[in-house]
Amino acid sequence: MTLPVNFDSVGVDAILADWLCALAEHGVDAVAVLGPNPTGGRDDREVLAVHPPRLLGPAQALAESREFGASWRDSDAPLVAWQDISKSAYMEHAGRWRRLWLAHGHQTLVRVAFPLAAGRSFECFMFSSRTFGDRSEAAALAWSAFNIWPMLRRAIAEKRLSLSPRELESLNLAFEGLTARETAGRMDCSERTVNYHLANAMAKLKTDNKLAAVQRACWIGLI
Repeated sequence: MTLPVNFDSVGVDAILADWLCALAEHGVDAVAVLGPNPTGGRDDREVLAVHPPRLLGPAQALAESREFGASWRDSDAPLVAWQDISKSAYMEHAGRWRRLWLAHGHQTLVRVAFPLAAGRSFECFMFSSRTFGDRSEAAALAWSAFNIWPMLRRAIAEKRLSLSPRELESLNLAFEGLTARETAGRMDCSERTVNYHLANAMAKLKTDNKLAAVQRACWIGLI
């Protein structure tokens, strides 16, 4: 599947709109991206992006549900899930999110997970207004999600939090396990300057130590 994405455009909405154009042949007309709440527990998720924007309510209901949550990730469940959300097996104990998406005319979802550390993950949900006849369409959607994810993740991360290039470089080197002195050598600056960049990054990430800053940056998608 060829994606007509303008790689010069880094806006999340523009990326999602172009992606939906590529998915139109499968009846996909909505996409929602969920990710971990950096200050919450393992089950706490946030809506990172949704298109079209009018579906923010159903997306938030999905994020607040426990479906596809920590218990799913702790199991041997696959990274790609395909569901006909209108089937009676699901509707018997239907959550609010499922009723909302059905009310907007969506019949099928394909979920692709992008795992993170400590049992967290980013989740991309693609909603179609029709049911799929076989797994081939779900597989095509999953492939398109894996294809676009690096660019989409970067755009979402930059929208959530703005770090300077030097702050981000300091965090990346800390993630690699380098000390401030080793980082200073790599960045060709003083150890004091490295600590200054790390302190700024920690303040923006609302953490009080380097390890927590690195962890939170991972969960946001900056690393």
